[in-house]
Amino acid sequence: MELSGSKASTPDLDELNRRKVGILNGLQDLRERISKEGADAAVHKLISLMQTLKALETQESEFQSDCDAKRSSLEAEVNDLEVKIATGCDGDLDDLNDSLRKTLEKLDSAKKELAARLRAMLSLKRQLDDVPVQSELIQYERRFSELNAHIQEKLQQTRKYYATYNALLEIKELMLKETSLLNSISSQFQDAFASTEGRSKLLDSMEGIVKSSQQKLEKVQLGLQDEQKVYDALKERYAAAITQKRCCYSLLEAFQEECARNERLKNQISAQKKN
Repeated sequence: MELSGSKASTPDLDELNRRKVGILNGLQDLRERISKEGADAAVHKLISLMQTLKALETQESEFQSDCDAKRSSLEAEVNDLEVKIATGCDGDLDDLNDSLRKTLEKLDSAKKELAARLRAMLSLKRQLDDVPVQSELIQYERRFSELNAHIQEKLQQTRKYYATYNALLEIKELMLKETSLLNSISSQFQDAFASTEGRSKLLDSMEGIVKSSQQKLEKVQLGLQDEQKVYDALKERYAAAITQKRCCYSLLEAFQEECARNERLKNQISAQKKN
């Protein structure tokens, strides 16, 4: 019977070993993917926080059990002494009173120590509550992404309004200059055509105005070309940022799936070890 039992347990052990190897390979692949995407620091920080949380929860449970045991023991001693005093079975009331007083002092001291440790435990709980869990971190990340998108949208609108205002202001100045120039030409036109010299000066003045306007037009066209280059560069950067954002979201989803899968595998291994 013992030999057959040993043979029956060998396939189970082989199956557990194969599952263990599969789990280790999966964890190694996940580590390589995380390292490749440059998310090592965030993952290590999250793992450290989770380990600290579990260790603090274990210490809290052990400390609570120890305090309960001490308190029960001291209360039992007090009750025993009270019963002895009530029944008068000891005969020496002074010794009992002295023993009861010392026990009560020990109980008060233990209560004070318990209260101090409970305060420390509550402080640790508050610190643990301040540490965000994985779901909270994901939620914070989404909210920050939404806030960043909202800020970027408002910034673009503000820049657009400023650009429109500056363009309209420049158009206004050009129109005022054009109006002033036309008024000046209109006022001098009759006097200029009264003599040959006046007509010659008027033609020279008009040629200078045309040349100045042509230079301003070339300057504006050069500025437009520079703005177009900046626009094209920003467009390329935006496309690259969108691609990187999609890659980050894909990596985050894969990381969450791997975490859930790892947790399921741990639970399965724990259940198999118990069985």
